[in-house]
Amino acid sequence: MACEHAGFAAPTRPSATVCAVIVAGGSGTRFGNPGGKQLVNVAGRPLMTWSIMAFDRSVLVGHIVVVCPHERRAEVRRLAIEPFGFTTPISFADAGETRQDSTAAGVDAVPVGFEYVAVHDGARPLITTAAIDHAICVLAGDRALDGVVCGQPAIDTLKIVDGDRIVETPPRSMYWAAQTPQIFSVDVMRRAHAAAVAEGFVGTDDASLVERLGGTVRCVESPRDNLKVTVPEDLRPVTAILLGRMSDAESAQDTGVLGHAPLV
Repeated sequence: MACEHAGFAAPTRPSATVCAVIVAGGSGTRFGNPGGKQLVNVAGRPLMTWSIMAFDRSVLVGHIVVVCPHERRAEVRRLAIEPFGFTTPISFADAGETRQDSTAAGVDAVPVGFEYVAVHDGARPLITTAAIDHAICVLAGDRALDGVVCGQPAIDTLKIVDGDRIVETPPRSMYWAAQTPQIFSVDVMRRAHAAAVAEGFVGTDDASLVERLGGTVRCVESPRDNLKVTVPEDLRPVTAILLGRMSDAESAQDTGVLGHAPLV
């Protein structure tokens, strides 16, 4: 793989060795929509389409696997994929009972020949292609790493509590808020999921499975507005940010200042 951020030239798509796994198998229980949230219209596109768009635009990504319930494949393809002219090959994997099961299914569906897998929440529509490429390049540029996690250093004061009683105030400098994408060697990710299944371990994210095997995972700073849509109230800031990006992109095109404000 070649990577601008690692001191290399960017590759053409045929030589890209990253497969993105977009996890879109949630039931939407907390969101309050029986059909899930992934197809809810946000700024003119289905929620999950924004995530797919960001990976489709990366020359470092050569394939995308969408993980969703089997019975919703046709609907997802019709509403979230076909209208948008994506150029990256897209295939499907069936969602499992838990997010960990769904991620494992997506990783298992990564085609032969890909070195890295980038796992991303379909409900994080604000991720940018630039952030994706930077994280990939950090991983590809350091062979001592098994994975990278996009995130942000904690800015709020954190409290350890027992019930509602404060037990301790840990140093904020040691904490990050983990986001996605989380990017790993395909081989490492498959071994981590196999070990978790064999030992009945359920992690809070994909990186925790790799960490448990003794893998080296690094945090990579990504935009603070890489929000996840969990409840309906989350749509307000997400929609506002997307509409703002679209307006900035249109203004940049009108003035001939290309690349001023990337849409994704």
